[in-house]
Amino acid sequence: MRYVDPVHEGPTDPTVVWNPWARAWWMFYTSRRANVPGLPGVSWVHGTPVGIATSADGFAWDHLGHAVIDVPEPTLWAPEVIVHEGLGHMFLTVVPGVFTDWEADRSIVHLVSDDLRHWREPRRLVLSSSRVIDACVHQLEDGTWRLWYNDEPSGKQTFFADSPDLRSWTDRGQAVGDQPGEGPNVFRWRGGYWMVVDVWDGLAVYRSDDALTWARQPGTILRDDPRAHHADVLVRDGRALLYYFTPTGERTSAVGVAELGLRDGRLTTS
Repeated sequence: MRYVDPVHEGPTDPTVVWNPWARAWWMFYTSRRANVPGLPGVSWVHGTPVGIATSADGFAWDHLGHAVIDVPEPTLWAPEVIVHEGLGHMFLTVVPGVFTDWEADRSIVHLVSDDLRHWREPRRLVLSSSRVIDACVHQLEDGTWRLWYNDEPSGKQTFFADSPDLRSWTDRGQAVGDQPGEGPNVFRWRGGYWMVVDVWDGLAVYRSDDALTWARQPGTILRDDPRAHHADVLVRDGRALLYYFTPTGERTSAVGVAELGLRDGRLTTS
């Protein structure tokens, strides 16, 4: 699988979810303006809508368009989307403008939807700082919810927060901090919780029995060319499918998929 956004050629930060209303797999992603000429600095990574692609099988994707999101800010990054009790929930990184550098504040905003295309009722989460990005949300075995995210002022470490209902959140501080990274993604598979983090040299892997205490697996996965960035793992019919983006040029990118395996207690890619 290789998916390229046909509008701006810069799909990044994918997340894949079953859309029960459309009866199809939907992939949400940051739509970087990779092919727009003359944009100074990193402004091409700003002014970014959330792209949507659709698939019958999770492997062959067709561009659907952009999500309609009720926020005034122009820069939208790293959507996390889940469906729970007949309602879609999006946790979205929002940046208040288009900037030529990486210094602006950013926040994580929660929205809801009845169809996964139109998003309303934005609520800003109060987390560890005014510069937080890359939400991942997972329901724990006791029914409560945990959110992992990247706190930039801490040196880009992974922090977390808890919620009983996906709406009210209590920040819990740092989750892992052995090295900088971004885009944490947590999933449960084969008797444990797993976390993958983009450390810009492949994906760091952590394992936990309780989603609190994490042990780092040596090395990284998917570090060879093409190197994986900011992944999302979909557990489906016992399989763990890892969706990630990789650069295809100076600014352009594509989304790929790898199936995960487990060998001698270590996460591997096939």
